[in-house]
Amino acid sequence: MRLRWLLPLSCLLAAACSRPPEPATQAAATPVAPPAPRVQRKPQAEIDWSSDVRLEAGDAWIDCSADYHQGDGRPVLSLAYLDLRKTMQDCRATGLMRLRYKGRITPSFAALAERSGKVAGDLGIGKRILDIDSGGGSVEAAMRAGDAIGENDWTIWVRGDSVCHSACVLLLAAGDMRVIVGPVGVHRMIRVKSAATSRRELGEELRKISDDLRNYLERNGASIEVYDLMTTVPNRTLRILTDAELEKFGLSGANPVEDDLDRIRLARTCGTEFLQRRDAFRRAYDAQCVQPADAAHQDVAEINACGLALRQRYGFPDPRCPIDSPMAELDGAVLAIPPVAPPPEPAPATPEAPPAAAAAEHAAGGEDAPAR
Repeated sequence: MRLRWLLPLSCLLAAACSRPPEPATQAAATPVAPPAPRVQRKPQAEIDWSSDVRLEAGDAWIDCSADYHQGDGRPVLSLAYLDLRKTMQDCRATGLMRLRYKGRITPSFAALAERSGKVAGDLGIGKRILDIDSGGGSVEAAMRAGDAIGENDWTIWVRGDSVCHSACVLLLAAGDMRVIVGPVGVHRMIRVKSAATSRRELGEELRKISDDLRNYLERNGASIEVYDLMTTVPNRTLRILTDAELEKFGLSGANPVEDDLDRIRLARTCGTEFLQRRDAFRRAYDAQCVQPADAAHQDVAEINACGLALRQRYGFPDPRCPIDSPMAELDGAVLAIPPVAPPPEPAPATPEAPPAAAAAEHAAGGEDAPAR
């Protein structure tokens, strides 16, 4: 089994973890620092909702639960704003949206990642899971989707019945948390629709995207060795990455860049004692849930169940910081947001109401309001 889920609590330096908390008097005298910045992602491009985009090389479903044994939810039949909003509406109650995708990485998948993240944000759905099963596809589309994933804080799963090959690996680089059971493999990039007739021309084509790829890996905390593999492993073969390689390359567990910034932020908002408990939970989780004697027979669901039971021993979910507690994306009760009253229905046009007034009321309706 290949899985490394290192919760965002591993210490970058041992000394940093053992450092005693600052005295209360000193903290009171020191001005409060502003919140730590998030990972410096590439800003997401503005979405053109007027364009009609359809999935042409895969299928997608949206569910409001992490329990995929109960199914993958509603099929995504349209990427229009209102259609996605209606499909996700019920996820407001759980605060969790799981997007299952099976297919190739294409521009339409990138649009799916961008649009679903945007709509989830508009609905106040703070936890998002990309449940991926893909044999690869376009490198450019994968980077575009990855930037949207990084911008909108996604956990990424590769279940035991799924794969993540070729360009799909770039999605893993962008996730805040990566839970990997199924095989992850890479090989040399190739442009199937290339017009190259010589090695020189093919090299020129690849060189055009090499800088973008290197920058993408760097800003997401992934190793440049991923780029080396994507330019050296023959395309006709597939290099399956080991558990150690996934961890070494920054493709599994907590995103290392996000993890560093999260520790700074959580120390300010939740306290050092919170971080110490998260560290203790991580060690126990890794030993008891990730690497038990029967680990070869586990899948993501069993590992999640083990972790949810284990975290109670460490005082999680924490009443002060429930959403930042370990595995919060799986805990609908913790993430439930206050119920929101449904938007008022637009008043029907009447002879007494001029058309302009009726149009204004219609524009104010929450569900039918245009995307912003």
